Amino acid sequence: MQMKLFTSFEQIDNLPGSVIALGNFDGVHKGHQELIRRTVNSAIGTNLKSAVFTFSNHPKNLLAGKHVVKNILYWDEKVKILGDLGVDYVVMVPFDETIRDMEPEQFILDILVNKLHMKEAYCGFNYRFGREGAGTPETLMKVGLSEGFGIHILEPYMVRGQIVSSTIIRNYIANGDVDQCLGFMGHYYSLRGKVIMGNRFGRTLGFPTLNISIDEDMVSPADGVYVTYCNYNGIKYPSVTNVGVRPTVCNTCARNMETHIFNFNKEIYGKEIRVEFLERIRPEITFESVEELAVQIKKDCLTAANYHGIISR
Repeated sequence: MQMKLFTSFEQIDNLPGSVIALGNFDGVHKGHQELIRRTVNSAIGTNLKSAVFTFSNHPKNLLAGKHVVKNILYWDEKVKILGDLGVDYVVMVPFDETIRDMEPEQFILDILVNKLHMKEAYCGFNYRFGREGAGTPETLMKVGLSEGFGIHILEPYMVRGQIVSSTIIRNYIANGDVDQCLGFMGHYYSLRGKVIMGNRFGRTLGFPTLNISIDEDMVSPADGVYVTYCNYNGIKYPSVTNVGVRPTVCNTCARNMETHIFNFNKEIYGKEIRVEFLERIRPEITFESVEELAVQIKKDCLTAANYHGIISR
């Protein structure tokens, strides 16, 4: 069965009994993945359907009235990961004022039980829901006793002695520690966008770059130079990427990404690329002269080429 995605309650009509994973799943990190795997396995074992109930926007952004929580995963990538985990149904609806103002018991009965026909639920130890976040796993257990559904609460998921959370992952990315993401998320952190025209400074040094505007809805890696992969047209290319404002050559430039792909000579302006961040080489620095910057760029490219195990031209 192919996974079905519902983006509004109006699309849902008479779902079969289900085992539901509850959470925001904003990064679908390793803790989320474990929770969902248990949900899927339980559904298979009880001859029910597996489902994920989550939101298409972050609740904290609605509560704050602005975009205070940046994304660490694109919407379509989130859907794909959930599908790859074997989920039958994904209910990904907007977190709006109606849901915000629901009492916890009303949220359980109206949405989870009556609308989604939940027979069993899986959630994290810190799951919160309902008006002012008053609902807890204990609330689910209490209502479950009277309504006849089971509840399983997942303990903190640990990686290298740390509890895995989207907040920790955001902090790693914002601090430039992108090398931590693979262990916590199961994949590299990535940003994508359309290639735009730059100042072609790198081209004059023999290291042409592809320029991409920073996506303000996503967590931005700290300014600096990174070992990266560039995904274009289904192919992954070794690359090196600078994130920042290029202070040595421009006093008024907006933050952007400049990616040099090794041994790549295609003109792809206007095309979309995705940049995966493996490790930061160094922070962004203001150099005394363009000549000093040019020397450093060549060193950065050599460092990245050695990391990728290739010979830079």
